[in-house]
Amino acid sequence: MAEPRSPQTSRRSERSRRAILDAALELVAETGFGKLTIEAIAARAGVGKQTIYRWWPSKAAVLFDSFLALGEDAGGIALPDTGDLEADLKQVMRATVDELNDPRFDLPSRALAAESQNDPVLAAELTAKVLEPQLAAYEERLRSAQRAGDIAEDTDLRVALELLVGPLHHRWMLRTRPLTHAFADTVVEMVLRSLAPPAR
Repeated sequence: MAEPRSPQTSRRSERSRRAILDAALELVAETGFGKLTIEAIAARAGVGKQTIYRWWPSKAAVLFDSFLALGEDAGGIALPDTGDLEADLKQVMRATVDELNDPRFDLPSRALAAESQNDPVLAAELTAKVLEPQLAAYEERLRSAQRAGDIAEDTDLRVALELLVGPLHHRWMLRTRPLTHAFADTVVEMVLRSLAPPAR
């Protein structure tokens, strides 16, 4: 009796999918999003363009999934909870600086951010699958600090986390000044001073 063919098909499909995602990241770094095409992705990945259209409706959708896969490969975001809030936040903020300065993340991030301004569906996906999980991780760490008495009880944690991450993304997006570890450390120190519980 013949062996089932589905496992081989599944492996072949996953190889093709990964080749497509890798090709999209490589090409957006080389040509920019404006010149990126499904045909170019297909040629780089060694597949037919109909294979791509079977899985994704547009080049933006391909790039978005490529970006998600890149984040998964990097291990995603996780905030440590050592009991030292300042040290924990500095560690994560420095890692964010390194990621934003890495061309592998920087270029597709900028392309997706720009494209999402004119694509509400992409914007919603970007928020739900990339931004909100990251912000939720920050909020949970801040909530832990609040329970430990390191942050004032009446602090709006959503506002607090945006005070932390907002300056990094503002400097990265607008390129106003270099994005450095020293800058991240300063943001953490200033924000934590504003969140400290009142002296008793």
